[in-house]
Amino acid sequence: MTSSLVAVPGGWELIVIVLVIVLLFGAKKLPELARGSGQALRIFKAETKGLTSDDEATPEEREIQARNAETEDTILREHRDDTA
Repeated sequence: MTSSLVAVPGGWELIVIVLVIVLLFGAKKLPELARGSGQALRIFKAETKGLTSDDEATPEEREIQARNAETEDTILREHRDDTA
């Protein structure tokens, strides 16, 4: 039987942790902190998802994406030249 060195906080420990957080930051700041943390996590999740989808692309798919980007740049340049 193995014993873990890290214990999961129980009921009283969680109550004490919440009270310390409220005392440190104040009750008015907690919703702002939670909102900011949620936005940061969403952005982080979206960026990591984008990175993994880029890593899964085959060399042929990357080449096609590069060609499409070049074509879009050319079209934008031509459009700018026509309007100037």
